[in-house]
Amino acid sequence: MARDAQKPGAGTLLSRAPRGRLSHEQRVLLLGLGAGLPALIVALLLLWFGDYSSRTQWTITVLVVVFWLGIAFSLRARVIYPLQTLSNLLSALREEDYSIRARGAASGDALGEVMLEVNALGAMLRDQRLGALEATALLRTVMEEIDVAVFTFDGDQRLRLLNRAGERLLASPGERILGRTAAELGLNDCLEGEPARTLDKSFPGGSGRWGIRRSTFRQSGLPHQLLVIADLSRPLREEERQAWQRLIRVLGHELNNSLAPIRSMAGTLGSLLAREPRAADWEEDMRRGLEVIKTRAEALSRFMEAYARLARLPTPKLQPVEVSSMVRRVAGLETRLKVTVLPGPALTIRADGDQLEQLLINLLRNAVDAALETGGGVTVVWSRNGRQMELRIEDEGPGLSNTSNLFVPFFTTKPNGSGIGLVLSRQIAEAHGGTLTLANRPERPGCQARLRLPL
Repeated sequence: MARDAQKPGAGTLLSRAPRGRLSHEQRVLLLGLGAGLPALIVALLLLWFGDYSSRTQWTITVLVVVFWLGIAFSLRARVIYPLQTLSNLLSALREEDYSIRARGAASGDALGEVMLEVNALGAMLRDQRLGALEATALLRTVMEEIDVAVFTFDGDQRLRLLNRAGERLLASPGERILGRTAAELGLNDCLEGEPARTLDKSFPGGSGRWGIRRSTFRQSGLPHQLLVIADLSRPLREEERQAWQRLIRVLGHELNNSLAPIRSMAGTLGSLLAREPRAADWEEDMRRGLEVIKTRAEALSRFMEAYARLARLPTPKLQPVEVSSMVRRVAGLETRLKVTVLPGPALTIRADGDQLEQLLINLLRNAVDAALETGGGVTVVWSRNGRQMELRIEDEGPGLSNTSNLFVPFFTTKPNGSGIGLVLSRQIAEAHGGTLTLANRPERPGCQARLRLPL
C-alpha cells in the first residue's frame, strides 16, 4: 500500500490512551497473547513434567515462549498496520492531497473493500477539486473581461476582491486598495439603501450615471457583500445618439417631402408674376399653385401635430377597468365592418381607460383597413394567462409584408397615414407594464395583434 510511512504520532497511541483504559493496540496484543496462552501452558506442563533433561526443557521453553510472543506481536502488526495506512490516507484527504492511493486494494476482502472505497473517495474529491478550480478560473477570467466593476466586501466592509473594471473605476491597482474599507474607497453609500438602483456619482475613474446592484453571500461561513457597478451613461448616450439620428432622418424626409414642392411652386408662381405680358389664365395657375402650397403646408402641420402628440403622452392614471365592457364599447365604434367579439372571462384590470381605448381603436382601425382589402372579418378575444390579461385582435387581411418597421415612428404604408398609431399604442402598453406585438397568423392569412397587460 502507498504511503507506508507511519503517520507521526501513530506509534504513540499507547501513551495517548485515556488513563485506566486500554488502547486498541494493547487490546489486540492481549488478545493475541491470550489466544496462544492455553496451548503454551499445556506444552510447558508436558515438557517440565516429562522425562526430559534440564538442558532440553530450558531450550524448548525459550523457543516456545519466543515463538508465542512473535506470533502475538505479528498479529498486532497485521491488524494495526492497515489501520495506520488508512489513517494516513484519510489525513491526506483532509489536507487536500488527493494523489495518495492504497496499493493492493482488491474486492472480495473486507480490508480491500475499505481501501477501494477510500481510493474512490479520493478520486471523486480530486475531480470535484479540479472542477472547482476550473470554474473559479473561468469566473475570474469572466470577471476580468467584463466591462462592469465588481467588488466583494467582508462583514467589516473591507474590500476582498475586485476586477480590472473596478480598478479602473477607482483609478488604483488592486494590491494597493485590497483590505481597505468601503468608506476609505468612497463606496460606503453604494453598500446602503436599495440593493438595485441608479446613482449619479463621481468616482476617481469617471463620473456619470451608474447602475448599482448589491447582494449577499457567505464565504467560510461569514457574510459578504457583492457589489456590481455598471456605467449607464455611455450606453444611454449611444442610444440617445442613435435615436436622434433616426428622428432627424425621419423628420428630414418628411420636411423635404413638403418643402420641396412648396419651394418649386413658389418659384413657378414668382416667374409667372414676373412675366410680361401675363398669360390669359395666369389667375387660374396662381390658384392651383396656392392650393398645392396650402395642401403641403397642411400635411406638414399634421405631421408636426402627430409628432407633438407622440412626445406628450401623459403618465397613465390607473383605475379599475372592466375588460368586457371596454372591448365591446370600442368594437361598437367601428362602423365600416362588424367586429366579432368572442366572449371571454370576467376580468378587471387597473389601467387608464382613455389611453387603453385609444390603443384598441388604433389596433381595430388597422385590422378593419386590412380586412376590407380582402373582404374578410375581424375578431377580438381575450383570456387570462397566469397573472396577465391577453387580448388578441385577428383580421383576415393580406397580412404583414414587412414587420421590421412596424414600430418605427412616422413609417406608414397608408396613403394618408401618420405613422404613429402603432408607436403610440406600444408606448401606451409599455406605460401600463405590458407588451404589444404584431405578427402574421400562422394558420391562415391575416395579422394578429397581441396585447398583454398585468392583472
